[in-house]
Amino acid sequence: MGSPQRQEEQKPPALSSAAEALQARGSERSSSSASVALSASSRPPETTMRPPEWQGMLQRAERWLAQSGQLPEVLQLCQLASGNTRLLRAEQMGELVDCMARSIRLKSSSAPVREWEVFGCHKCQGFLYEPVSLLCGHTFCKKCLEKETGQAAGCSICPGGKGALPRLRINVVLSNLLAKCFPERVKASQLRCEGNLLYKEKNFQAALQKYNEAIRLEPSDHLSYSNRSQVNSLLNCWEEALKDAEMACSLQPTWVKGHLRKGQALVKLGKTEEAFHAFLFSLALDSGNKMARSEAQRLLLNLISRVPRDAQERMPDILQLVSRHPKLKGNLLSSAPSESTIHCLQSLIKENMEMCAARREDQKAADRSGLEKSTPVAESKKDASKGKGSGAGKSSLFGFVEPSDMECSLCMRVFYEPVTTPCGHTFCLKCLERCLDHKPNCPLCKEGLSECLAIRKHCKTVLVEDLIAKYLPEQLTERRRLHEEEIAELSNLNKNVPIFVCTIAYPTVPCPLHIFEPCYRLMIRRCMETGTKQFGMCLADPVRGFADYGCMLEIKNVQFFADGRSVVDSIGKRRFKVLKHGQRDGYNTADIEYIEDQKVQGAESAELKLLHESVYDEAYKWFDALGPGLKSRILGHFGLMPAKESDPQCNPNGPAWCWWILAVFPLESRAQLPFLAMTSLKERLLGIKRILDFMANPGP
Repeated sequence: MGSPQRQEEQKPPALSSAAEALQARGSERSSSSASVALSASSRPPETTMRPPEWQGMLQRAERWLAQSGQLPEVLQLCQLASGNTRLLRAEQMGELVDCMARSIRLKSSSAPVREWEVFGCHKCQGFLYEPVSLLCGHTFCKKCLEKETGQAAGCSICPGGKGALPRLRINVVLSNLLAKCFPERVKASQLRCEGNLLYKEKNFQAALQKYNEAIRLEPSDHLSYSNRSQVNSLLNCWEEALKDAEMACSLQPTWVKGHLRKGQALVKLGKTEEAFHAFLFSLALDSGNKMARSEAQRLLLNLISRVPRDAQERMPDILQLVSRHPKLKGNLLSSAPSESTIHCLQSLIKENMEMCAARREDQKAADRSGLEKSTPVAESKKDASKGKGSGAGKSSLFGFVEPSDMECSLCMRVFYEPVTTPCGHTFCLKCLERCLDHKPNCPLCKEGLSECLAIRKHCKTVLVEDLIAKYLPEQLTERRRLHEEEIAELSNLNKNVPIFVCTIAYPTVPCPLHIFEPCYRLMIRRCMETGTKQFGMCLADPVRGFADYGCMLEIKNVQFFADGRSVVDSIGKRRFKVLKHGQRDGYNTADIEYIEDQKVQGAESAELKLLHESVYDEAYKWFDALGPGLKSRILGHFGLMPAKESDPQCNPNGPAWCWWILAVFPLESRAQLPFLAMTSLKERLLGIKRILDFMANPGP
């Protein structure tokens, strides 16, 4: 026998052989060796069990075996360590519990389709009560949004939709529609909310009465059953609590809180194995649920350590219930369980097998019919596409939703691209934008909507849009047809072209604009929506409104401000002649024809080239002789002077430098207009030369 120090460092033979086997990853031989070592080992004496050694071994084995899917060896090793409670704690069950939760086969929802399913809240998975539509376009219960804080606040559907919540005002259109179509359901939700207030005041009996009334009105509300289960738990009525929790789970199988309620009731009733499965299922639905993970870890440790170790051959195979690997053989418990435990686990295994068989049959049926399974909302959308005469399969809501329920208060027609403001009112997108052009307030309640102007991107209210598509398809088709006709008309760059009446614009020359008048806000927005991004610029005329010649401008960029103003970065394109003056929605329009320079050939072309070079050199010298301050301002506004083209007739509008120098010249707008109308490059060059000569020799 060695020294005490050497005795302390010596590992038990069984543990050493198991650790060596576990280190050989992925090998069938090492896996087999680990199993033999674990099954052959016996509980070492308390004096030889060293916590650091066991903990390190558990961490290595759990990480390897859990990742490899070989859960039986991990479970047996945990069972060995559980002989001394100081060596194994619930927190050490974390990776194992996560692995088992990931391996659960989540069965498809078999809950009955409820007629109000299209009005479901994505957060509580229940009927929308006091619906609030966020700026992103998604709608939730007001209470669901109010109880969220910090990182969890905001939309749970949009990517990156978390953050500070806006004003939570009820969507007036949806609230009125729900009250009309589902009065009892709305009343039941109200009773449930009243019960919740009584629950917070610890008046449990009164809260229980409210939940009873809510369930009598609406027996398909899983939230009322869940809340009643919680109250029954606090009143120590565990059997009633379990029944309510099971009902909530059957009504909404993928709702985490229902399974948590069920697990809590099962724990109090001493049904540890079933409780463990309930918490494990909750963790499979929500991997970040701290309560489910904590309870599952605690129960797993309890299951592993509470029984004797002399009958491993009698253990039920729970891993068939939770594992992805059908060939995996292993035991959750390292001892003979009680008869009730065996019966419970066998029932769970049978349920899982039946579920898998049912899913296979459903898949075969779907394959034969060529249809895919879909959610209740998707099924409702399929029904809606059949039209009024579809008959069977039509939702009972069709007879309730009328065009007046979905009518814009501004245009008095069915909503098209509906948008809900932070104050809870809904309008057509185009109607709201035109109102905000004039004043940043809600057209109905006059509440400030500065945030709507600031974001400049109004998201459509998804639920309202879906309801119109489902229940009012004919009205929606008509609105869409009118919109497409309008867009096609606005996209025509020859007829009814929008005209910005301001100053002279030239081809290729930048033209920044400050937009603040409501009519021009509308005009610029339409140019962007049609995709043409073009409008005409004409000089004002005291008689006809605007001049007979102008230049098309192309929008390069638009910078919007919070008060609705914008700065438009545009550049000149083609010149045009006005054929017909007109107006549309407050701004000017025109029917136009485009004009180009007439080309010359032969001797005229050679003479034109010489004139072009001469005038360019003269213009360059004039600009180069300007003072540094003036030159800097010109360059900042118009950019560098364009280079001289080798062929002055290569562009239909003539050389770019001609237009640049005309824009720089200190001329009145009326003196500049004739140059825009010229179709002879020679005349334009001679005109520029006369101006240069005049500025060089201004006379007495």
